[in-house]
Amino acid sequence: MKIIATTLNAKYIHTNLAIRYLKAYAEPEFKIDLVEYTIKDPVMNIVSDLIQKKPDVIGFSCYIWNIEETIKVMSMLKKINPELILVLGGPEVTYDVSEWLDRLTDVDFIVLGEGEITFKQLLQELQGKQNFESISGLAYRDGENKKISPQRNKVDLKELPSPYRFDEDLTQLGKRVTYFETSRGCPFSCQFCLSSIEVGVRYFDREKVKEDIRFLMNNGAKTIKFVDRTFNISRSYAMEMFRFLIDEHLPGTVFQFEITADIMRPEVIEFLNQEAPAGLFRFEIGVQSTNDSTNELVMRKQNFAKLSRTVTMVKEGGKIDQHLDLIAGLPEEDYHSFKKTFNDVFALRPEELQLGFLKMLRGTGLRIRSNDHAYIYMDHAPYEILGNNILSFDDIIRIKQVEDVLEKFWNDHRMDATVEHLVTHVFETPFDFFQDFGAYWDKQGWARIGHQLEDLYKRLYSFLHEEKPQAMSVMESMMKYDYLRHQKFKPRKPWWQDRIEKEDRTYIYKQVIENPAVLGDQFSAHNLNEKELYKHTIIESLQFDLAHYLNNGEIMEEESYVLVYFNQNLNKAEIYPINSKAKKTAS
Repeated sequence: MKIIATTLNAKYIHTNLAIRYLKAYAEPEFKIDLVEYTIKDPVMNIVSDLIQKKPDVIGFSCYIWNIEETIKVMSMLKKINPELILVLGGPEVTYDVSEWLDRLTDVDFIVLGEGEITFKQLLQELQGKQNFESISGLAYRDGENKKISPQRNKVDLKELPSPYRFDEDLTQLGKRVTYFETSRGCPFSCQFCLSSIEVGVRYFDREKVKEDIRFLMNNGAKTIKFVDRTFNISRSYAMEMFRFLIDEHLPGTVFQFEITADIMRPEVIEFLNQEAPAGLFRFEIGVQSTNDSTNELVMRKQNFAKLSRTVTMVKEGGKIDQHLDLIAGLPEEDYHSFKKTFNDVFALRPEELQLGFLKMLRGTGLRIRSNDHAYIYMDHAPYEILGNNILSFDDIIRIKQVEDVLEKFWNDHRMDATVEHLVTHVFETPFDFFQDFGAYWDKQGWARIGHQLEDLYKRLYSFLHEEKPQAMSVMESMMKYDYLRHQKFKPRKPWWQDRIEKEDRTYIYKQVIENPAVLGDQFSAHNLNEKELYKHTIIESLQFDLAHYLNNGEIMEEESYVLVYFNQNLNKAEIYPINSKAKKTAS
């Protein structure tokens, strides 16, 4: 048999771990070709590519982000070749199996739960006596009857062969995210999450894990993302792995983990702050809500005070970027309660704050009991909520407006100083800034078009000019500062109106040429001649004392200047404040 295991990833840089486990477990008895696409690939292109490979069996790994596109692909495949055997597996089709069998008449088999053993046994029966009833964890139709066998017992993870060592993957390791598993299961019971269904945590063999990580690094892997639901549930295990990764990592490698922050002990964080190289680790932390009654309703145990302590200690260490998650739409969390949750978490100033919306995943307790809170949600994946008993669809629209500008103006770190000043000194709370700006953004129709960097600055300027005109002189200057310090090259046409007189700019340049030390030793060490100075620097006026701000973090409204040197050797901008006295007076 010609067998293909495939999936539609959300992005090209992603890799699918599930199909690699299937291939590793089926070998050497069966040869399985791995093929990956993305949900943005045209369906016709995917179908054409698969058909040309002349398969007898195709297995699809299914998730909420790809199921609808996968269904389109399967329908076309079956029309072209009715004899082709199509097999589905993955979390999206493991639950509500009877419903899937009714809906997906093109599908021959559905593998339930962990698929390594079931898929291999299915291949054996397809090639042999076709006694499918003997296989645990399999669903299919037998004439007019539906056959659904119970999920099998959990596989012994120590017996699974490595899915990380296929020759065809080696050339792509440096270009894509490598997903890595050291355990399966989750100790918590959050009712919105599929992981709550599986009881207990099982671990892979530690030494095999380390050998696989060494292999991946030695073959060029740059980003390794651990998919363990709670990497630090065992402190001794997490410490052993952190120590291993610190000691044996190769330059340029980044490791990402999902951690539960409120159970992380201070001594573990102190160890990481002291021992981990900056940028080696990245933490993803699911906060979801700071509303205690909401967390109780979804069986989520969380101590926000301890979580805050962890996030703060990690941030103060300056070694590890943190990505914090929120979920809008959880039970009994209305618009105002979610606003408090947002402000609670934004106060921690995570490097990235992900605002998501509750999805009623098949098999979860929250979906099963959705009527308890009058949930309405999409019939098809991703099953995102449209409202509940206390959160209207209008409220959801407003929170989505927050999400849109949060992503562009905080998570992308294009103008951190500007946003920090806005949320601290101009708007009542961070949520108020993102909400007011998001509503303005939506009203202008900007959510439906693309944006260059300059567009983002112009649009924020337009909003502030209209909504907060009294703050504009400082805010325009702060935006200039943010824009210039993130440029690698001298901008040809800045987004702002030039407000510095030509003779003042000429006078300042003359002073710098005659005495470079006026800008400090670092600048004078560059030994720029006059031509280089004009070619690689820019002078702009500001309405606050930049030197005082950089030293003290305080805004003093006073005219000053800044010279920005675009260092081509380091490929970055250097900022040099200039005292307002450098301006040539009319006298």
